[in-house]
Amino acid sequence: MKNSHISCLLFFFLLLVSATSDLIQKSCYEASKGNPANIKLDFCVSAFEGNPNAKAAYGVADLVLVSIETAIANATAIGFKISKLLDNKRVGMFARNCLKDCSELYSLAGSSLEAGLDAFQAVDYGTANAEISAALDAPVTCEDQFKEKKGLVSPLTKENNNFRQLTAIPLAFMKMVQQ
Repeated sequence: MKNSHISCLLFFFLLLVSATSDLIQKSCYEASKGNPANIKLDFCVSAFEGNPNAKAAYGVADLVLVSIETAIANATAIGFKISKLLDNKRVGMFARNCLKDCSELYSLAGSSLEAGLDAFQAVDYGTANAEISAALDAPVTCEDQFKEKKGLVSPLTKENNNFRQLTAIPLAFMKMVQQ
């Protein structure tokens, strides 16, 4: 009798894990299909399948919250990377100025994402959309800073590309919630 209870619990646990994985897969598929220029399916899935909060999601609205929190954490991590780069005395003046601008952009992006999170939780989707969309400017403007100087390669290209996707994902998920 005891083994049947354990088997039953294990079955329901595996069913729950499978349903969450399906939610992530389906939501990421829809997000990438709706915005293929900014969201890659593999990136989206890998960003959330390892996230315990995403695995606990019951619906797309939960994934919106997790995706905004993930983007906020990423903006903070990029800010730390920029600080480390600025500590390097060998960074030239033009690159240093670009990095300082990028630091400010990511700080503002983090604030916009936090405001977007608050607005989404208050079911103010228009404000949430506007705030999260504003954060999308950070990686583009940061990357463009470095392109202005010929021969200067951005040390943040990978981070900018990842942040762009991580910020586009909650916008795509919010569209699904509103449908």
